[in-house]
Amino acid sequence: MLMAHPVVLKNLIDEYESLRALHAEEGSPNVRQRMEDVVYTLCVSTGTRDVDAALIAARHQLSGARLHDGSLRAAG
Repeated sequence: MLMAHPVVLKNLIDEYESLRALHAEEGSPNVRQRMEDVVYTLCVSTGTRDVDAALIAARHQLSGARLHDGSLRAAG
């Protein structure tokens, strides 16, 4: 499975959390569509089918990433 770049995952998580905080699911059609797009991209990027699993998987992937140079630490 391809893995998303750590910076991409971090940006998706940040955007999702911002949209959630603003209650995007209750917003305008454009805002709701952006929320759906972010959720879909998170799921595809992590190989999951729901946003909760996607967030867990993305955070797990980020726990082994060095965001500044894009490399991953070897699993211990």
